[in-house]
Amino acid sequence: MAGPVLVIHGGAGGDGPWKGMTSLDPGRISCMENVLSTVGKFLSEGISALEAVTIAVEMMEDEPLFNAGKGSVLDENGQVTMDASIMRGSDQAAGSVVNVSKVRHPIRVANALLQRGWPVMLNGIAADNFGIEAGVEAVNADFLVTDLRQAQWKKWHDTRAAIGSTDEDDSVLDHDLEGRVETEFSDEPQGMGTVGAVALDVLGNLAAATSTGGMTGKPSGRIGDTPIIGAGTWADERIAISCTGVGEAYIRTCAAHELAIRMRNDNSNLEQASTQVLDMVAPFGGRGGLIS
Repeated sequence: MAGPVLVIHGGAGGDGPWKGMTSLDPGRISCMENVLSTVGKFLSEGISALEAVTIAVEMMEDEPLFNAGKGSVLDENGQVTMDASIMRGSDQAAGSVVNVSKVRHPIRVANALLQRGWPVMLNGIAADNFGIEAGVEAVNADFLVTDLRQAQWKKWHDTRAAIGSTDEDDSVLDHDLEGRVETEFSDEPQGMGTVGAVALDVLGNLAAATSTGGMTGKPSGRIGDTPIIGAGTWADERIAISCTGVGEAYIRTCAAHELAIRMRNDNSNLEQASTQVLDMVAPFGGRGGLIS
């Protein structure tokens, strides 16, 4: 494999007649261009794939227009809880955090867990405390919540589905309110997007990282695919993958690992294998996508 390579994403969703560029997209695109330029330079200078995906995701966690870190969507109670995971391909070391709410960069906490080596996953206050003790910046809830996400949550709350609907129906994907919520900032709504990165460094090593605030209106305590190694994130010596979409479907199909297995066993064309995996996820309500 010839490196370096960096690929990033900013989430999924957005089906509807208003699909396409919104007034908020230039800010998102500008952020992603800056990530590619900045981290791409670091990669060319020899930074590891693991650190590259960490920095790339951190930069997007700092952009309030994305659904990760500052600007994460709100759960059914109007609270921010965030998930993130990271994996190093050379030895399949991994770190994952679930439902954190007191740190600026969930992906850096996941990285610290990977570096520690055990456990692979921490939840809630234990993950927050671990991250803060590891030197990740602590923040309060007010820092994480934005006016854009509050408006999105209010729209969800006012129009939420009837009791008894599935999580996929009753919650809202990253882009799904795009074009439907008016705020003082835009005539388009917020709603983007789980963030992720995959990288190949100059030594041929791969890594993947994903970070999210979940789905607007998600049940309190809900865990999607983002922090699940093999569902939302995967890296080995051949491939690195970051997924985004309706997490339950990606969990049920182990989508990221399924793509890795297909590439390992069938030596398939990557684009074709990715399409096959997304087709496999679709019957379970798995609207979304992936990068690899």
